[in-house]
Amino acid sequence: MNIPIGLQMYTLRNECKADFLGTLEKVADLGYQGVEFAGYYGLSETELKKALDQLGLKVTSSHIPLSSLEDNLSKIITYEQAIGNDKIVCPFLPPERRNEEDYLQLIKSLNHIGQECHKEGITFCYHNHDFELELLSNGRTALETILEETNPEWVKVELDIYWLTKVGEDPVQWLQRYKGRTPLVHLKDMTTDDEQFFAELGTGGVDLEGVLKQGPDSNVEWFIVEQDQTRISPLESIEISLNYLKKQSALA
Repeated sequence: MNIPIGLQMYTLRNECKADFLGTLEKVADLGYQGVEFAGYYGLSETELKKALDQLGLKVTSSHIPLSSLEDNLSKIITYEQAIGNDKIVCPFLPPERRNEEDYLQLIKSLNHIGQECHKEGITFCYHNHDFELELLSNGRTALETILEETNPEWVKVELDIYWLTKVGEDPVQWLQRYKGRTPLVHLKDMTTDDEQFFAELGTGGVDLEGVLKQGPDSNVEWFIVEQDQTRISPLESIEISLNYLKKQSALA
């Protein structure tokens, strides 16, 4: 498996609050090749770029709130370019914007953001949860509607395979269906009990092997480990997940 592995730093949000640079160093020491940001903890772009270069970490992407993308896109693009990032992700849709009328407005907003990013050589992605898999009156899910009514050159998708699996969808089929539009994939596992809690990779029931196998054919550029919540130390959790991926790579 030649697709590099990154970590969504939200997994280590408490550690980052205590010591952001020290946490980045621990991620690099474990063997992660890149990081996906969910905040910069007060660091300037110059400070962050210096730290990344020293640690040998690449930026897979950055999660930026939708409201910030709509209000401060030019400033955001400048920061991201300075830290060497070429992928911006809209990570979450606020509950008050999850109705059919607002989804149609969202499509216009995503197209605008995506077009502006595209002009600057940045790939723009939308990250899914489970609520976008609800059907709209057009007979399609909100996520299908978003992807089919936005410009495929301007708006890509960061598929989250946990949320797809949780609502009964097959993440491999989604990767096949939107081949070439999925540069980023969130790798997550899920417990096989009724709780369906977040799990370390290889310890649950998500079809990780199928996703990893499909990745190259779908032109996935980064596999990104994220665990929203953990029942063990988050640092221990991300080490277990990375060891699973290293084992799969060795078996490939």
